[in-house]
Formats: sequence, structure tokens, C-alpha cells
Amino acid sequence: MKITFKQDILGTIKKHGAINNEFLTQFASGKSSKEEVKRFAVEFYHFSRHFPLVLCSLLVNTADEAEAAELTKILTSELGDGIPEKRHELLYRDFLRSVRIEPMKIIKRPMLKTTKAWIDTQIQLYSGDEHFAGLGASFGLENMAIPMWDQLIAGLKIYKQRWFPDMDMTYFTFHRELEEKHEDAMDTVVNSLKPEAEESFRRGVMEVLDAETAFWVGILDKYQI
Repeated sequence: MKITFKQDILGTIKKHGAINNEFLTQFASGKSSKEEVKRFAVEFYHFSRHFPLVLCSLLVNTADEAEAAELTKILTSELGDGIPEKRHELLYRDFLRSVRIEPMKIIKRPMLKTTKAWIDTQIQLYSGDEHFAGLGASFGLENMAIPMWDQLIAGLKIYKQRWFPDMDMTYFTFHRELEEKHEDAMDTVVNSLKPEAEESFRRGVMEVLDAETAFWVGILDKYQI
């Protein structure tokens, strides 16, 4: 039986280095250094606080109303579903404080080059002229998320016991529970994709995941000067 475009792209995502990389493997097994754990906390915060902007960039460039509806669901979720106190970035701030990092001190702190490149890649794809590349990027991020959360949560449980007994993991466990809804939202988009859009869609998937792979590896101690 011939595999569909959706099956093919999902298979590519599940085998990609954005999920299967040295940092996540090391982190999940409890082998990261304390400095790497804190560096992860800081660098992933930059992604967390920029993500609503990235999603807005795609939404305002989406002409198809069905696609826009699904993207709106994801964006609304990120912003707390109408409850400002439940905005996802605030949950992340709770995590930062629980590992003794003050959020306001790192907002203006320069990102690692690999972090900035990942966020810039998202912004370029989501707001660019190739709309289907932006949709592909969104599809890629949403469908790599569950394996990512599983590895992060496994590691955080270890580091909570080892170094940070007051660690608040709500941001991570909440997203893990939520992610299947986000995947379903993006499934609606890919199921309506026309063949002529597939190449652009695939390029968006690969570009954002390649940049994410570099983001993870960039956190490792051995790449710090």
C-alpha cells in the first residue's frame, strides 16, 4: 500500500534529529550537568516567550478560514484560553523561579546563536511569502512535541531530586497533556493540503526542525567557551 504524504512526513519527523539528538538523550537519562540544565531553562524560555508572536505571524498571513481557525485554537491556548494568569509563558516563569533563575534578568540577556537562529527561522517561515512553508513549520513543531516533552520531563524528574527540590514542572506536564489537541488541529490543515503545496510544506518542516536540532546541541557544555 502506498503511503500518503501525511504518513511520509510524520515518519520523517519522528526520525529527525530535533527529537533524536545528543542533548535530549543525555538530558533524559540524567547525565546533563547542572550548568546544562540551567542553560536549557534559560534558552528554552526565549522560545516560550517568542512563540505567541511566531504563531501570530502565521495567523495574519493565513487566508484560508479553516486553517486560521485551527491556528487560532493553538494561539488561544498559548495565551491561557482567555485567562491571563494561565498564559503559558507565566507557567514557564514559575519554573524558572523554582530553579533559582529570575525571569526579568534574562529577558534582555543575549541568546545563544543557535537559539536565535531557531527563533529567527520560525519567524521567517511563519511570516514569509511561502504560506505553506509556514504551515509545514507549524506542523513539524507540533508533531515533534510529544517525544520532546517526554524526554524533558524524564530528565527534569531526575534533576528535581538531585539539585532542585522545589522545581515546578507544571509548564512541561501541562504541555504534554495538551499536545494531542495541537496535533489534531494541525492534522486538519495537512489533510486538506493540495499536492502542489506539498514541496513547500515539506521544506518548512525540515528547515524548522533542522534549526531546532542545532538549538538542542548548542546547549551542551562542550560547545560553550
